[in-house]
Amino acid sequence: MPRYLGSCHCGRVRFEIDAVIDRATECNCSMCAKKGILHFRVRPENFSLLSGDEHLGTYQFGTHVAKHHFCTVCGIHTFTRPRAAPELYTVNLRCLDGFDLASIAGTITQFDGRNWEASVGKLK
Repeated sequence: MPRYLGSCHCGRVRFEIDAVIDRATECNCSMCAKKGILHFRVRPENFSLLSGDEHLGTYQFGTHVAKHHFCTVCGIHTFTRPRAAPELYTVNLRCLDGFDLASIAGTITQFDGRNWEASVGKLK
């Protein structure tokens, strides 16, 4: 399985994932739309935080189930523990080193996070 390295802008928060990246999800909720994340779900056994735990901030709102993690130095959102599946990670594909977003351009699914309760049932 391919391994990808990722980081925030300043490089203090670094992570790696083992995954075949063949899709992404773009959410229109107030948080995701403003930060421009492209989500890709990863199981915990395929995610490793390599460095920067001491620089990792967490933002929660609404139900406080989702945990939006970001670098407290540069502010870049690196990954989330999502509300729809808090046992997983969603990494921000825009933070992966050398990943070609054009390779998944036709596979980006839109998720209506503004209407989360109605939309989450469509995920199952």
